Amino acid sequence: MTTTPPRRIAQIVRLKRDSLQAYKDCHARVWPAVLAQIKDCNIIDYSIYLDEKSMTLFASMKYNGGDFDADMEKMRANEEVRKWWQMTDSMQETLVEGSTGSTDPKGWWTELEEVFRVE
Repeated sequence: MTTTPPRRIAQIVRLKRDSLQAYKDCHARVWPAVLAQIKDCNIIDYSIYLDEKSMTLFASMKYNGGDFDADMEKMRANEEVRKWWQMTDSMQETLVEGSTGSTDPKGWWTELEEVFRVE
């Protein structure tokens, strides 16, 4: 039996400078329903980093499920997740042209291309 390694995902978005403390505060107490949905959608090893100089947030995660699009649709369908995104989106500035928020099919965070990795 062969197992597929997790899909590695990296994304960026900008944080509004005046939202810095509020963003840190809400992420210090992420809603349990949001954490449960992340796990239920096969997202593991999820971290968000901040470069305060450029106010860029960098997210790194692994997806270990079998149908990424279906899992992301399940994530978008969760009302608590949608409320969380509405709150956090208001603290951010997307780099995705024309995006209206995290529920937009275009996305809100910009996915990054992996150009190098060593394990």
